[in-house]
Amino acid sequence: MHTGLFHEIDFEKDQKWSGHLGIPFSIDRSPYFQLKIPIFRIKNGAGPKLLLMAGNHGDEYEGEIALTRLYRRLDASAIKGEITILPFANWPAVMAARRRSPLDEGNLNRAFPGDEAGTPTFRLAHFLEHELFPRHDVVFDLHSGGTSMAHVPCALIERQGPPEMFGHALRLMEGLGMPFAFVAENGASAPTSMAAAARAGAIGLSGEFGGGGTVTPQTMALTARAVDRLLLAVGLVQAPVLGPHAPVERATELLALQSHAQAVFATRRGWFEPAVTVGARVKAGDVAGWYHDFERPELAEEALRFPADGIVISQRLHTDSQSGDCLVQVGRALSREELPAH
Repeated sequence: MHTGLFHEIDFEKDQKWSGHLGIPFSIDRSPYFQLKIPIFRIKNGAGPKLLLMAGNHGDEYEGEIALTRLYRRLDASAIKGEITILPFANWPAVMAARRRSPLDEGNLNRAFPGDEAGTPTFRLAHFLEHELFPRHDVVFDLHSGGTSMAHVPCALIERQGPPEMFGHALRLMEGLGMPFAFVAENGASAPTSMAAAARAGAIGLSGEFGGGGTVTPQTMALTARAVDRLLLAVGLVQAPVLGPHAPVERATELLALQSHAQAVFATRRGWFEPAVTVGARVKAGDVAGWYHDFERPELAEEALRFPADGIVISQRLHTDSQSGDCLVQVGRALSREELPAH
């Protein structure tokens, strides 16, 4: 009664259903408190099985808005197969507009494979990796840069699973219609949702669809188009649900994020002034920005330089920075020859 995760999902019934995951977690205000996380299911016969999730981090909003809109618009008769929608995965973080949960300071995307006897974030991660992910063919976890980071809109996969699984993930990722996509090298034991999906036997897709703790018409349009293109690609629907959409203007440009050496980190307190914006094409040695010391204003600012050639994929939005803060990241061009055969 006081541990675990409880739900009333009927995975076999054809229906359009909404309910909650329940995680008991006693708090001062409410000794029999349960964390209630909204979850939706739409099923109509046999077919592809897709899990859509957002709110892994609570201050990333494109996916949360797009997925709740999708559920409201989509009728069971319009699909062939199953869709599970978890639009606010880290519900306490969403409600607090924070990256991490205020209940246990848990970062869901660093909590896999989880712990069924742990705090709520780790219990949820355990349920996702061991019960929900294995029931689906594809897991699409939508992210953005969050409150502190500007991020170029892009799709994302990790280099996970056998070559045929990675190849399928790559094709689906390129089919989302995003201007950029990158392949992350986090390893099979990574604590991320994408690694968890691979361990569960599902194909994992993700992406960074905006940033800054806000949404724009552009980021919402890219998110809606990506969701619809995935629904069409896996064969769940015959027509766009969130559309109509603008046509895809160009093929997705593949990038690699393989090393911490592709980023510039603060090593002391300072105030960061960027020299470029996300999406800029840069060379190693170009000025990335300037680091100011307001406590010693008589000292000249320090020029920070890009460590690698490539595309600026993310950049810190908060000028005031602390040692350890990531100030900017560069994704390098990824050639087809570098990808495994599939």
